[in-house]
Amino acid sequence: MALSILQRNNVKVLGDGEETLILAHGFGSDQTAWRYQIPELQTRYRIVLFDHVGAGKSDFNAYSPRRYSSLYGYAEDLLDLCAALKLNQCSLVGHSASGMVSLLAALVEPDRFSKLIFISASPRYLNDVGYVGGFEQSDLDALYAAMSSNYYAWASGFAPIAMGNSDKPELATEFANTLAAIRPDIAQAVARMIFQSDHRADLPKLKVPTFILQSSDDVAVPMQVGQYMAANIPKSQYIPIDATGHLPHLSAPDTVSKAIATCLSS
Repeated sequence: MALSILQRNNVKVLGDGEETLILAHGFGSDQTAWRYQIPELQTRYRIVLFDHVGAGKSDFNAYSPRRYSSLYGYAEDLLDLCAALKLNQCSLVGHSASGMVSLLAALVEPDRFSKLIFISASPRYLNDVGYVGGFEQSDLDALYAAMSSNYYAWASGFAPIAMGNSDKPELATEFANTLAAIRPDIAQAVARMIFQSDHRADLPKLKVPTFILQSSDDVAVPMQVGQYMAANIPKSQYIPIDATGHLPHLSAPDTVSKAIATCLSS
């Protein structure tokens, strides 16, 4: 069972530090997105990398519309991984959707995690009364329509917007390529599930210390979202970082690596 879980999520373990650090990627990318952080971190930590089902080199045959109809399915996968590797009291860095995935996992089995670090995470992407999420429903409906019409054209157009940092076009190309590697039917279902989710009510339940790293000019996650999470997660700290775009671990790797190291050592 453990072997099948590790194969399902293409799990890789690097380094041999006493403390374990899980790096969890966001929608549209895969574990290679952490390559700039790994050299520094693996000198001190045992690093666990994985691909969410449907991404990277995960087992696409393991994708089930029912299991992954919400972020709880991915949270179950994360806890499966922790059980297979016998992980307890580990730290986790979760980018984008993996922020809420790790939060949900920590609500079920809090002893698995000693601290969570969110990068560009959001509990709700839709605007609401008294809440700035960043999108109106009409915005998301247009996004779904574009994905459905021509997924690969959508990916090549969406990637530079999400990445920002127009002075580094190679990063947008990379993100477009990892988006294009996802099966279109899976990508459309997962994107809709993520963008329509609402986990605001779960924030106050989290008891694990949490650091919220927030870049500026993030098309998917306005700065108000990070501030909202910090106000609603009991043991949390909001940390604006000197970076722009939705994937700052790629566009400003040194800045993000230092921020992660500071959070881990605090």
